Amino acid sequence: MIQCLIIDDEPKARSLLKAIIEQYCTQLNVVNSCEDLPSGIKAIKKHKPQLVFLDIEMPGYSGLDILDFFNDDEVDFSIIFTTAYNDYALHAFKLSAIDYLLKPIQHVQLIEAVERFAKRQQQYTSIEILKVLQQNIQPKQNLEEKRIAIPTIQSIKFIKPADIVMIKAEAAYSELFLADGTKLLASKNLKHFEEALEPFVHMFRSHKSFLINTQMVLEYMKADGIVILKNNLKANISADRVDAFLNKLK
Repeated sequence: MIQCLIIDDEPKARSLLKAIIEQYCTQLNVVNSCEDLPSGIKAIKKHKPQLVFLDIEMPGYSGLDILDFFNDDEVDFSIIFTTAYNDYALHAFKLSAIDYLLKPIQHVQLIEAVERFAKRQQQYTSIEILKVLQQNIQPKQNLEEKRIAIPTIQSIKFIKPADIVMIKAEAAYSELFLADGTKLLASKNLKHFEEALEPFVHMFRSHKSFLINTQMVLEYMKADGIVILKNNLKANISADRVDAFLNKLK
């Protein structure tokens, strides 16, 4: 059994989530349900759950304040945030590679999130990921300063979107080409990056297999339907995307 814990200031929300877990996620065992972050921290240290369902918006302490209660080496559990945040904040979750459940919680989304948790080899949320989320979720944070989490086979890399030259689809994976010449193979498909990078106006889906940074474009070869980017990288442009591409460059 996977031991889990719920932290949410709303009694109805706690009861509903617990009921959905008991009905649809029988591999989970709810060891405790807490009404605020301080009591939740005590419960985490007592029960040592593998998974914590953590509300973002709570009086007194935000769910993100969990960083203030642990040393870097003490976060040995995974977190699934529960939130009623708007679209802007949801982009921050996608950028940071953090699982979240949008309230009111639906059992299908819960099942999918728990399945993703169960499949991960490294079943805990790192302090670095939480710090990146804390940075990305700030409304006043400059887009250029935000970072995106890139889950690779060995680890999670954190990079600025402006450093991405292009992303190429590789079946269920994606290959990222960075401005410094680095290449990363990410365990996420191209659609994931397209959605996560939507706020960054220079990222453009040029083809079913390519997402490019228009600031890195050096040349457009009309006859071949190819764009040349920094580091002599080449990406295809679909015929039906040419007009949108040229408008983006303007």
